[in-house]
Amino acid sequence: MKISHLIFSLYVACALLLAGCAPANITLFPRYSDPLEEQVLQGTHQDKILVIPIQGFISSTPREGMLTTKPSLVQEVVAHLDMARRDPLIRAVILTVDTPGGTTVDSDILYHEIERFRLETGTPVVVSLMGMATSGGYYISLASDLITAHPATITGSVGTIFIRPKVHGLMEKLGLEAQVTRSGSLKDMGSPFRPELPAEQELIQQMVDDVNGFFLELVQQRRRLSAEHMADVASARIYTASQALEVGLIDEVLHFPRVLTRAAEISGASPDARVVVYRRSAYANDNVYNTMTNSAPGPALVDFGFVGHMASLKSGFYYLWAPQYE
Repeated sequence: MKISHLIFSLYVACALLLAGCAPANITLFPRYSDPLEEQVLQGTHQDKILVIPIQGFISSTPREGMLTTKPSLVQEVVAHLDMARRDPLIRAVILTVDTPGGTTVDSDILYHEIERFRLETGTPVVVSLMGMATSGGYYISLASDLITAHPATITGSVGTIFIRPKVHGLMEKLGLEAQVTRSGSLKDMGSPFRPELPAEQELIQQMVDDVNGFFLELVQQRRRLSAEHMADVASARIYTASQALEVGLIDEVLHFPRVLTRAAEISGASPDARVVVYRRSAYANDNVYNTMTNSAPGPALVDFGFVGHMASLKSGFYYLWAPQYE
């Protein structure tokens, strides 16, 4: 028996044993149907600064584990914004962004949801780029009033990729083939069952360039880069925090405690404003570096996280830094 299976079996056995010995209400797996509740991390003033984590693959598809289904990243972030919209004491929102990106559509949805919140409420939105905040992660950050980055952040990768699996080589080795009847010569363009024709490659490149145009236009609109820096950014390269500051992709390089101070300064909130988060579970010794919204019973047994998303990417357009796919 594999160790992971043994641990899981022991976990279930212990839970069932406890359930039979006491009338306690035991939750074996996290309930993502539980409502978000406000948790105060620090500060005593009535003013509030809300921290919203944006972590993982940007998608509107629910995140599947072996035994649980979590809300999608898009659904979770919008739920936080909607909750904040109803609280007049929220003076500023900080988005901690740690994601390599995601689908083009879902990145754009999050961008517009963040922008809509900021414009409708008048609440300043500050972004704190964390470990990896590339491509779609940077795209959504453009909706904010101020973009900061941790000194060790990797960001940039302002670009678009079209991912499609190819299995025709393997099928040939196995003696398999797919018979396709099509209504037009390009109906099965991008098919994994055959090599692409030069005309198809050209059309796909045109589509990538078209979709990428939205990204580049948004960067220029929000950041007002020089022609030289814009050309560098358009190469879709990645940047360290100091390099991103130099070309104008970010405004400041700050550790997170200083980000809290800047958010208070920008919004006019008290220096002792309450720093709050929305979670479904309470945690002992909670702090701003906890990105979870719900407790979980174990690691990979219930959630494959970003690795699971990368292993199951569908054909489509992505604002995503994924070197293994390029």
